[in-house]
Amino acid sequence: MTTDAASGTTSGRADAPRWLDDEQMRSWLRLQAVIELLPAALDQQLRREADLTHYEYMVLAMLSEAPDRELRMSELAQLTSATLPRLSHVARRLEARGYIDRAAAPDDRRATVARLTDDGWQKVVASAPGHARTVLENVYDDLDADEVRTLSTTLGKVLAHLDPHDRFSLDRGRGPRGR
Repeated sequence: MTTDAASGTTSGRADAPRWLDDEQMRSWLRLQAVIELLPAALDQQLRREADLTHYEYMVLAMLSEAPDRELRMSELAQLTSATLPRLSHVARRLEARGYIDRAAAPDDRRATVARLTDDGWQKVVASAPGHARTVLENVYDDLDADEVRTLSTTLGKVLAHLDPHDRFSLDRGRGPRGR
């Protein structure tokens, strides 16, 4: 069954297109705006205050949360939602700046492990307060506690559909703050 957007009527044809209702369209357009505007705001703050891109910061942050501050490149790519080639390119830049080291994995010489250096750790420590301030200002400052819980629940439901295997480890206690 489908709902006709113009009339709001329901059709029993299985092959009829599905349409968003007015409230779904309003929320979808708002989500699209957030998807466009928030990464730019985060990137701008990090470039200005920390001389890092948002993605570079995410790489350093994921390493800072990992046991022994190291991860296989394949796992780091998964946690930062990047391809291995993109991660390798960024890792080369971070390595040149002294923030990470890369080496063959001790248990599998074909795999590469990225490790946060002491300078990388200091960069994360110095950058995190400004990043957190920007996230709070742009996402959470105008929400009350109930709205934050609702947002978390809603995003959890969307993620459960988009990421049924929890590749970001957000629900298995292995993601940020749960490692």
